[in-house]
Amino acid sequence: MATQPRAWQRMLSGRRLDLLDPTPVDIEIEDIAHGLAFVARWNGQTIGDFAYSVAEHSLLVEELFGRIAPKAPIKWRLAALLHDAPEYVIGDMISPVKAAVGSGYGELDDRLTAAIHIRFGLPAKIPASIKRQIKKADRISAWMEATQIAGFSESEASKFFGRPDRTLIEGLSIALRPPVDVRRDFTNRHADLMSQLD
Repeated sequence: MATQPRAWQRMLSGRRLDLLDPTPVDIEIEDIAHGLAFVARWNGQTIGDFAYSVAEHSLLVEELFGRIAPKAPIKWRLAALLHDAPEYVIGDMISPVKAAVGSGYGELDDRLTAAIHIRFGLPAKIPASIKRQIKKADRISAWMEATQIAGFSESEASKFFGRPDRTLIEGLSIALRPPVDVRRDFTNRHADLMSQLD
């Protein structure tokens, strides 16, 4: 008799997350922060002694979102910080691979995102206008990463991600740090935003 393939992962917190039917009670910020701090952006094809992690990228996206929408409620800054949170279990798949995999990846991502949002007091689906602003911050971050650590020229990065408004990136740069430092900062930023929710 064939057994069903395992579709859950045990987390360091002890939680068992069912990837096909994730529930908010099985999601812990420490698991997310730990996972994202060890998931490399750009499939690890970046310069430096440390991978540029999804957690570091998420911190930058949240900062950029705050510059794009300075009057946005704190809950949307939290949504920006968590925009790639499902990658703590499904990894950071580069766009060409997502296109090759098809709709299954997107459906899995959507289920995990909904559970994560509910766990931290956000709506399962965020408004389209906020999603667009987070996506804009995400693309600006990608442009910065591409030009600073992934070997793209500015003109090449601008073709793929659009050229960012220089005022939005003023004073910001890509940081390559040990995962333990990024994990701590991601967890602390999450706690700070949670403490400010109404």
